[in-house]
Amino acid sequence: MHTLSRTCFVTLLWCSLVSLTLAAPEPAPERDRGDGPFQRLILRGVTVVAGNGAPPAGPMDIVIENDRIVRLVSVGNPGAEIDPDNRPQAGEGDQEMDLSGHYVLPGFVDMHGHLGGDEQGVTAEYVLKLWLAHGITTVREPGSFNGLDWVLDHVRRSNANSIVAPRIIPYAGFGLGAEAPISTPKQAREWVQDIARQGARGVKFFGAPPAIMQAAFAELNQQNLGSAMHHAQLNVVRWNVLDSARAGLTTMEHWYGLPEAMFDDQVIQDYPLDYNYNNEQHRFGEAGRLWQQAAAPGSERWNAVRDELIELDFTINPTLTIYEASRDLMREQRAIWHDDYAHPRLLEFFQPSPEAHGSYWFDWTTQNEIDWKQNYQRWMHFLNDYKNHGGRVTTGSDAGYIYKLYGFGYIRELELLQEAGFHPLEVLQAATLNGAEALGMADEIGSIEVGKKADLVVVTENPLRNFKLLYGTGHYRLREDGTPGYVRGLRYTIKDGIVYAADELLQDVRDLVTAAKTEAEAASRAKD
Repeated sequence: MHTLSRTCFVTLLWCSLVSLTLAAPEPAPERDRGDGPFQRLILRGVTVVAGNGAPPAGPMDIVIENDRIVRLVSVGNPGAEIDPDNRPQAGEGDQEMDLSGHYVLPGFVDMHGHLGGDEQGVTAEYVLKLWLAHGITTVREPGSFNGLDWVLDHVRRSNANSIVAPRIIPYAGFGLGAEAPISTPKQAREWVQDIARQGARGVKFFGAPPAIMQAAFAELNQQNLGSAMHHAQLNVVRWNVLDSARAGLTTMEHWYGLPEAMFDDQVIQDYPLDYNYNNEQHRFGEAGRLWQQAAAPGSERWNAVRDELIELDFTINPTLTIYEASRDLMREQRAIWHDDYAHPRLLEFFQPSPEAHGSYWFDWTTQNEIDWKQNYQRWMHFLNDYKNHGGRVTTGSDAGYIYKLYGFGYIRELELLQEAGFHPLEVLQAATLNGAEALGMADEIGSIEVGKKADLVVVTENPLRNFKLLYGTGHYRLREDGTPGYVRGLRYTIKDGIVYAADELLQDVRDLVTAAKTEAEAASRAKD
């Protein structure tokens, strides 16, 4: 009886994973934007925000050779005339960019970036250019639901810089590609070995019986692969965040499984008796009540869970941004960037539907939003507490669902971490160095240091004062000429020493959206 029930449960989880698998979208075209890399490039007169928690410093000149930072030179004091003799000298053939007054940050790391899919109706070009236009130079692709081969092809092309794309770190959804559900520890180990041979850098889990999870994590450790987990409610009673962390999980995604680890007077979430996990209004509606069922901040149980996770060097990748519509649906439905940047197929995908994942607005009520506002308060409290006690928090967007657009959703994540109590310098560290550390790439990316990759974000004004400057639409304010309007701050994204103009990338996306709208209108007229 036990064996049968376990097999049925694994089958249910496997079928859930298969249902998330999307038909692959149109692949990215050959690179049509970006200048470089240059044999030698000098960025002149910038203020550097290193990403490691250090305060801004400038003016500085940054010297880049091919794809590496080779010198960081302080060239004076703010507002003072710069002595040209104190600056790195340009030789014949060197490229120079006068960026006086600009701020330079490390390239952003999106720890949860899906590359879209046919169901969402967007091409790879649409996604990749929105990411780069918002300063994202490294993306962990959690699940490779377009097919691991398809994702690995984009990994290779991005590494060669033959497409306009951030660096892509490919994870495979646990069980993806298996001919049948993984129902034994032996099968779990063999599957991990197989995806390692194919070139995956890690695995994303949704849950499985404990013996299978233990075997998978043991093999991941043997293969030196990373791991991420969305602790789905279907198995969280038997395997919560503490179980995963003790088994060796690299990062937890979202927050599922964390409140359950802090239950102190119950074992199971307080589900209504008519609850059905496959009904996503039930699933997300009741999720909004979950943090209030956990131990109180500062309690013995709260502190014990926090401290053990920190001791295990555990990373939390909260993706606060992706659930924001749950606490304010109208805000997300009417976001200003939808007009020019939302692909019509993607907007259609966001509409209430029992068929589309994350489109759970069947009858979203005032009480649902109140529940989620309270959920966020407790969730943010834990994140800030975790960070303050030495825990690692990273940034991820999970865009393409729940009214979140690629790139725009990521910048909103920065704002939400600041709302949670993070100093803007701590937000930036979460967005850069912390992500690099979680990926085991801190010797290559994540901060502005000599010897590291030339992955940089160039901003016209101080983004620590206002992260809204980083949005593709910019920040709406009273301008210097006394008229109201949008002021954009993000000017260039540099990846591997290649300089991409954000304006050009954003124009390409607007053109893609305009063409898609024209095609949709023509199809509608033909149908009528």
